[in-house]
Amino acid sequence: MVTITGTAQKSSWDRGVLPPVEQVRPGLWSVPVPIPINPLRYVLVYAFELSGGGVGLVDAGWDTDEAWGALQDGLAVFGARPGDVRAVVVTHVHPDHYGLADRVRRSSGAWIGLHPADAALLKDGPAGAEGLIRAMRALLEHAGVPEHTLPDPSEASTQAHTLLSMAQPDVLLDDAQMLELPGWDLRVIWTPGHSPGHVCLYSDDQRLLLSGDHVLPRITPNISFHSPQVPNPLGNYLESLARMRALAPDEILPGHEYRFSDLRSRVAEIERHHAARLAEIEHALDRQPGSTAWELATSLEWSRQWAELSAFMRRAAGGETLAHVALLERRGRVRQEPGVPARFYLEEGSPRSPAGPLSAAMPPCPPSGVARPGAPGRGAF
Repeated sequence: MVTITGTAQKSSWDRGVLPPVEQVRPGLWSVPVPIPINPLRYVLVYAFELSGGGVGLVDAGWDTDEAWGALQDGLAVFGARPGDVRAVVVTHVHPDHYGLADRVRRSSGAWIGLHPADAALLKDGPAGAEGLIRAMRALLEHAGVPEHTLPDPSEASTQAHTLLSMAQPDVLLDDAQMLELPGWDLRVIWTPGHSPGHVCLYSDDQRLLLSGDHVLPRITPNISFHSPQVPNPLGNYLESLARMRALAPDEILPGHEYRFSDLRSRVAEIERHHAARLAEIEHALDRQPGSTAWELATSLEWSRQWAELSAFMRRAAGGETLAHVALLERRGRVRQEPGVPARFYLEEGSPRSPAGPLSAAMPPCPPSGVARPGAPGRGAF
């Protein structure tokens, strides 16, 4: 079990309100920025006061006027304003973390940093939206998503343009790179999975881990197979998660919820969660060979009953299911019968695994990825 260190944040989470701006360490502030109509409610932006003047941000928030106002108000708590920002280091390309980066840059001239694997998703800009929409629909059909659950053309167009219209970064962040944030020793750790270019940041001096969405205290990040994604996102995520065992932070500063400690314990919990999910899928295929990814998703245990999930959230659940099936294929435990939709079978000779119970303390993160303003989650699949 993790130890909650952000007690004011946890209290605010339980009451369903925005947490306060807090000084985490001398010169380091946690600034909550609201996300529109989203069960996660806010993203935690971290503001570093730089030696010699100015501020460096880690993440920025969703691009809405409400979020922009909250970011300005949060900076004002310690006497700063957007014009003081010198850098915006973005943990990953999802709109709740990246959306406001360009508005900050236009206000201050700050540089924006992003990992190349996420920057590659933006390379075609809005002109690539039609191709992305076609790829999204093809993947949904491959997974067996029913016609009535497919996004309508306007929704799909909004999702694609939300991603592709975001700002191009100025600086590409490499694994093990030390960031140019005077007065701070922040090292980039590439942690693909939740997005292809997700990064965490680690300070040896402060013994702090800024974990973005890679490791969260209560929920598991959505690891979804979707069109602008690598072939094995869950495999990448689990490898990235294993890298966390080499770190020994006193405190973890996540992108959502609240600060906590005991990283290794949390990593082990998440690994157990995914092992149980993989076993649950094998068990489902033993019962119903030839299932589509969508049919599998409907038979799995989620944080809410399937009937209670919106079409948007069901597609996200389908994307996460497909990511688990892709890993089982890589491990030689499942085979795919190509077609539209694709159907999946246990590989001949694979021992049947009983489904392990999913931890009730481990509800899946509301989906993340390509998104539209006002969506109940943050996109996916």
